[in-house]
Amino acid sequence: MSNIWTIGWNMVKRTIGSRKGLLLHIFLPGIVIAGIIFITGGFDSSSPATLLYTNLDNGAGGRHLLAELKSSGEYRLTERSDEQAVKESVIGQEGVAGLLIPQGYTSQLLEGRQPQLTVYELKVTEDSVLLKLQAEAIARQMLVTAATVKGAGSSDQAVQFAAILQRAEQHNVSSVRTDYDLYPRQTLGIITGMTLMFLMGLVTSSVNQIMDDRRGRTMMRMFSAPVRAYQITLGNFCGSFLVGIIQIAVVLILGKWVLRYDYEVPMLLYFLVLAAFMFVSMGIAATVAGLIRNPRNTGMLNALILTPTCMLGGCFWPLSIMPEYMQKAANFTPQKWAIQAVDIAATGGGWNELWLPFAVLGLMAAILLALGSATLRPNEAGVSA
Repeated sequence: MSNIWTIGWNMVKRTIGSRKGLLLHIFLPGIVIAGIIFITGGFDSSSPATLLYTNLDNGAGGRHLLAELKSSGEYRLTERSDEQAVKESVIGQEGVAGLLIPQGYTSQLLEGRQPQLTVYELKVTEDSVLLKLQAEAIARQMLVTAATVKGAGSSDQAVQFAAILQRAEQHNVSSVRTDYDLYPRQTLGIITGMTLMFLMGLVTSSVNQIMDDRRGRTMMRMFSAPVRAYQITLGNFCGSFLVGIIQIAVVLILGKWVLRYDYEVPMLLYFLVLAAFMFVSMGIAATVAGLIRNPRNTGMLNALILTPTCMLGGCFWPLSIMPEYMQKAANFTPQKWAIQAVDIAATGGGWNELWLPFAVLGLMAAILLALGSATLRPNEAGVSA
């Protein structure tokens, strides 16, 4: 055990014991992830989104639509004089979206037609999509109300329609929303994917150090101490894993407690997912270091292993947009299972669902670590570069 600890601690000192290593493996990932969190809306805020609007309708339909959007508590309504003013304000990013209620909106409802609402958005966001869904739902309810008024044969349909909508705005009977957010935010997937990519970067560092030990015959001298091959593998594994744990801690502290980003996942569970992924990453490092004999070949790691698995595993985009055969191939990448575990936790899933991704990650780590121990062969010197 002492041999494993000695080798592991030496790996830690060589990785982050210098200014360059500390900057590259600890501060740089934290700064980049913090930047992504800041850009994608890191500061958690419960204030309503600003909605720009102009109402060209003189009837009760347009007023009711705005009243219902305001009463939802999710929007702060800001009026603009005309359609052009709404467009300019949206371009100037003064609100999340712009809403245009056309002329004759109420009359079209009373005629039984579904009027067309125009929503202006500079980019598609959760707020703008939710606005469209809510506006369409309110319009459908008004259309049903208009059909009821028309079927009653009232002499003044517009007045009765307005009276019904006015009573509806009082919400004497209403439902309580318990949770709309039954899906993980897209920004969480991006942040998790980028974090996994930086953790995978430790694989290159670990392999390079193991190759340096083999080329300098340091590993051969350790093996003749005597130190067994599995102890050398576990020592390098534990050292790199400890560096990864420090990296994870820095990223989570910056995101959660400095930038106040809501991960929507318990911090302990999120930490466990990233730690399980680190196990697999270090297993990959042990296997690759055992298979590679020429140090010049370590440069192909990023091109052949790290970048392709990050792309295939969903670090840069959702798996759902990929072809079916690529989605099946993603099952062999640890990134896919780590992101899936985070998604399950973000949607309220328990250990009855989380056991599968954790089991797969653990199995991958065990197989790769065993393969790395079997192929390391520390008694052999590496090919000179």
